[in-house]
Amino acid sequence: MDKLLIRGGRSLHGAVQISGAKNAALPELCAALLTAEPVTLHNVPQLQDVSTMLKLLRSMGATAERSADLSDAVTINAGSVDKPEAAYELVKTMRASILALGPLLARFGHARVSLPGGCAIGSRPVDQHIKGLQAMGAQIVVDHGYIEAKAQRLRGARITTDMVTVTGTENLLMAATLADGETILENAAEEPEVLDLAALLISMGARIEGQGTRRIRIQGVDRLHAPAQAHRIIPDRIEAGTFLCAVAAAGGDVMLDGANADHLDALIDKLREAGVLIESGDGWIKVRASARPKAVGFRTSEYPAFPTDMQAQFMAVNCIAEGAATISETIFENRYMHVNELVRLGARIAVDGHMAVVTGVPRLSGATVMATDLRASASLVIAGLVAEGETMVERIYHLDRGYDRMEHKLRGLGADIERLK
Repeated sequence: MDKLLIRGGRSLHGAVQISGAKNAALPELCAALLTAEPVTLHNVPQLQDVSTMLKLLRSMGATAERSADLSDAVTINAGSVDKPEAAYELVKTMRASILALGPLLARFGHARVSLPGGCAIGSRPVDQHIKGLQAMGAQIVVDHGYIEAKAQRLRGARITTDMVTVTGTENLLMAATLADGETILENAAEEPEVLDLAALLISMGARIEGQGTRRIRIQGVDRLHAPAQAHRIIPDRIEAGTFLCAVAAAGGDVMLDGANADHLDALIDKLREAGVLIESGDGWIKVRASARPKAVGFRTSEYPAFPTDMQAQFMAVNCIAEGAATISETIFENRYMHVNELVRLGARIAVDGHMAVVTGVPRLSGATVMATDLRASASLVIAGLVAEGETMVERIYHLDRGYDRMEHKLRGLGADIERLK
């Protein structure tokens, strides 16, 4: 199992290219199931989760290949899909596999999808997906770990989810594009990845209004087609945010190329409060940090508030900041698993339920730590960059699920980091 060895104490300098968004790529790969025509996506990141999704699509009978001359381009042709099923062996490592349910049911009238796995950061039930599809006329049975769904043709409905759910919004949005009549999604997620998915679907012939608000209106059509032009996936705001936090902690001067600051307002505001200098323009963010950051408290919530996917990374910044800060995690009930590992590096963190109080220390010390989930692994890398001596981060397969060659990018900025087998 691969590990990362980090020798801390180096500031970061230079430029880094931000990859396409994982959380946009995965639903958009599934959206290709909605048409029999080939769909080409550009700016597809090289991640383990993307590889798993491509395997899943192939297991259904689709072709899904990266371009030989453009490594970030992927073409999916679902014209030959003959097995609308997502098997447990592929689904168990990646929760986003549930996103195949809506497109398969809408286009083929039936689907069999294993209940998903992924990071063990807390309960993320799929009942909102099921509830919405049932409102659209689907007959659904959950049996032996599989969701089995049937519908001669989905029909439009008004659906109000009990909570804001990104994957639920995306699944129901995709299903509604081929439903009979109008579907209205209330309490919809507003994340940039939802807007990007809607943009792709509209380019395929879908009729969608209101994306980016709490109410999305979809008028179903009989069929979708390939986009006239290849769709380019938006930059990964969480990867960009992770590099912003890395510079805030380690110090330095870094240009993030291909990043979109408009997707990171809440995080950037908090980093500026911590004393970090940030400038931005069209397709770039420049970050500078020359002094120890100030501790800053925050509360995670749905977009456009502070993202739960940046909680662990910002906690790592607070670990070496001046002062103390309180963090409130409101999205997932088990998303403090990185705390014990940060404490192994010398951090001072006290957890009480969904609250964590971080008291900054002048320095961390290297140790062997274990990644427990995707974003936790990024927080340990950031902590390792500033810790004295050597830090070994184990179980980095979590990191590979969501970061495109992270150690390669950090080495390009001057970090002393290497992957060990």
